[in-house]
Amino acid sequence: MARASVLTRFGNDLYTGARSVDFIGKRRIWLSIAVVLMAIAVAVPFIRGGGDPVAGFNFGIEFRGGSQFQVASAQTTDSTVGEDAVHSVVPDAIVHITTVGGDGVRVQTDQLTDAETQDVTAALETAYGSTDITTSFIGPSWGADITRQALLGLGVFLALALVLMAIYFRTWKMSLAAILALLHDLVITVGVYAATGFEITPAATIGFLTILGFSLYDTVVVFDKIRENTSEMGEDSPRTFGETVNLAVNQTLVRSINTGVVAALPTAAILFLGSFVLGADTLRDISLALLVGTIIGTYSTPFIAAPLYAWFRSGEPAIAERDRKVLAARERSAGA
Repeated sequence: MARASVLTRFGNDLYTGARSVDFIGKRRIWLSIAVVLMAIAVAVPFIRGGGDPVAGFNFGIEFRGGSQFQVASAQTTDSTVGEDAVHSVVPDAIVHITTVGGDGVRVQTDQLTDAETQDVTAALETAYGSTDITTSFIGPSWGADITRQALLGLGVFLALALVLMAIYFRTWKMSLAAILALLHDLVITVGVYAATGFEITPAATIGFLTILGFSLYDTVVVFDKIRENTSEMGEDSPRTFGETVNLAVNQTLVRSINTGVVAALPTAAILFLGSFVLGADTLRDISLALLVGTIIGTYSTPFIAAPLYAWFRSGEPAIAERDRKVLAARERSAGA
């Protein structure tokens, strides 16, 4: 009960301005950190790929194309056994092996001929002690089409978000700040995939687009409060424009944290179940994107989007003049 009272008081203090986190005044620090994180996220695939950023990602077979062998009721799920079986037929083959469920194995290779496919199937039957093996092939042209459609979807989403937010908020500066925060979220999330080696599959791509929606939702809620506060600024307001924006961010901070936690906890549970319990690759792929994106999207609004908006408008003559008057009045009051 006492703890709940403390949290309630903390939220009330943030809302009234009695207590405040200085998001806007220290924007240079937050934006510098964001730039460094984005630079690291961009550098990771170059480092892992030896200078080739594409090679730094672990693309799923849907993107790179190749042959796939699904082994059911395997006597062992040891990946080394499968690699040796494939290499006994195709010594130079690139092999990706994952466990599916408790006794299933998925073996993915680069493109094989029909004869090689038959020989690899026989080798896997012997290696895993199972005759229940299904094979499939995905051509590189299909993977290229998936990539093109994913990029098209991302571009359409960002363009529509930019236009609709500019219309809703009646200023392109809010819209631009929100889109830059979204790009930050996307770059960091993709960088995490490169660093961890998780496969980028169509499920992961869906996760990327989903987290952009979550981040945009949080940003719109905070920006709506910023618009409300700044539209009520009068000549007798004791706060500068930046301080008014900062108050709005603090007033919505508890809500943003609560929303982020509520979204992150079940996503983390899905990631754990998909990776370690069920062996469900689709759940794992999409949940990692959702978890990372939820965490990053929660912090990007107060630390990146709002400071960017305040920075974009700080140079406007009317706002700069009014801020000078507020600061001058504050100095006179302090010296009296």
